[in-house]
Formats: sequence, structure tokens, C-alpha cells
Amino acid sequence: MKLHMYIKKVLIATFLLIFVVGCGTIENMGTNGTSETEKPIEEDGNEKEAEQQEKEIESENHNKETGTQEETLEGAKVSRVVDGDTVKVIYNGKEETVRLLLVDTPETKHPSKPVQPLGPEASSFAKERLEGKQIELEFDGPARDKYDRLLAYIWVDGEMFNQTLLEHGLARLAYVYDPPYVHFEAYMKAQNRAKDNELGIWSRDGYVTDEGFYYQDEEEKSANNRNKEPEASNKVTYDPNGPDRDCGDFDTQQEAQEFFEAAGGPEKDSHRLDGNDDDGLVCESLP
Repeated sequence: MKLHMYIKKVLIATFLLIFVVGCGTIENMGTNGTSETEKPIEEDGNEKEAEQQEKEIESENHNKETGTQEETLEGAKVSRVVDGDTVKVIYNGKEETVRLLLVDTPETKHPSKPVQPLGPEASSFAKERLEGKQIELEFDGPARDKYDRLLAYIWVDGEMFNQTLLEHGLARLAYVYDPPYVHFEAYMKAQNRAKDNELGIWSRDGYVTDEGFYYQDEEEKSANNRNKEPEASNKVTYDPNGPDRDCGDFDTQQEAQEFFEAAGGPEKDSHRLDGNDDDGLVCESLP
């Protein structure tokens, strides 16, 4: 009987031990299972975030390497067109002068230069396209020049006006002081197209130079000729103090001109070679 009771107690104790150990194992399995399930999700999220950051860094580096930049356009209204490459605008509540970036049109209002060919056409073109219009200014590099003028590209009706001037042969690409410029390549192509088609300023041989536009009006030409020093007397065909001469005595205009100046021209015209216009140029019909 005692043996039977002892065996019964041992069996009950063994059962209880197995039950306790089993519950603990199940709990650990449940805990570990949850942890193992959640851990890959967390790691996967971190991996995606790292990839996104890497893409952003690559994009930023690419932008820096290629020189690209986000365009910043600021609104203004044109109050007056000064000439082809300069306008007055109302900007941030006050009137400012805007000098168009990278373009130069022939002069119309320079204090020491005459009106240059194609200058009036460029001014008229600017008035037609810009005067009284709402525009957008795009800055690229220093915002002002030494005269305190704003330096900008002008956008109007979805087009960049600076480039339009180049396309029509009304301006040359100029004043590349602070490269690189965002639109330089596009401007160069626009100028080359106008040049190839001999539009505007490109229709006049030798007119466009690296310094601007080479042009002399008739008054300047006459003044330059009057200011020339007389050539050496040994180049004069005839004696300036000799018999009267007329244009038929000379083979070229230069030969007659040298004789005229050696004889005291243009202050005096004792041989009456200058005709009635008194412009200082003689025998202009000669080659």
C-alpha cells in the first residue's frame, strides 16, 4: 500500500515537472518567434531608407558636377525700354534698371558714340516685346554690375528674351565675366544660327568685333581724313606749287588726295579738287 502511494506521488511530481517545463518552453518560443518575425521587418525598413539617402546624395553630387542649378524666377513689370539690352522695371516695389545678361546690342544712346546700324531695330524689337509687360527675372552670378544695374535674363511669355535677340541677329554674345553661365551654350548656338544665316548685325562684313561694333559715319570718316598727317612729299606726283591740276591728272583717288593735302588742303583748295561739298575728300570718282 505504501509502495503504491509512493509510486503515485512520483508520477504526479513527474507530471507537474513536465507541465512546468513545457509551459516555459512554449512561452520562450512565443517570445523568440515574435522577435525573429519583427527583426527582419525592421532591418528591411532601414535598408530602404539607406538606399533612398544614397540616391539623394548621388543626385546632389550629379547636380554639382554638371553645374545644374534650380532656376529662381522673380516677377517684375517693364516700365520703359531704354534700348535693345537695357530696360527699366518695377521690381520689389521700386524702379530698377536691368542690363540683360550676356548680350550686347548696337548703341542708340551712348554719350560718346553715334547711333550704330541695327541699334534702332534692336530697340524697337525690345519695345514691341517687353514694354508694359509682366516679366520674370532670372539671376545668374552677381546680381548687379558696377553701375548698380540688375544683371538678369528676362523671360516673357514663356521665352527668354536675351536668347531671342541673338536668334534674330540683333545682339552679339558678350560680357562673359563670371562663368560658368547656365544658358551660355544655348546662347552660343543661337548666335551661330544667326551668323550662318547672315541675320541683322551679321549681314555687315567686319561690323561685329570682340570689343563691340565697328562703325564710322561720314562725319567721323571726314574728321579722320582731315586729321591724317600729310604723306611725305616724295610721294606726291606733281609739285603742289606748280601749275593748276584737276582730277584727270591723277590715276587714283589716293594720289589726288596726297597732292591735295600737300598743297594745303583741306584748309585751302587752290586747285579746286574738293568740288562743292567741302568734305575734305577729293576726286571721289577715281578708283
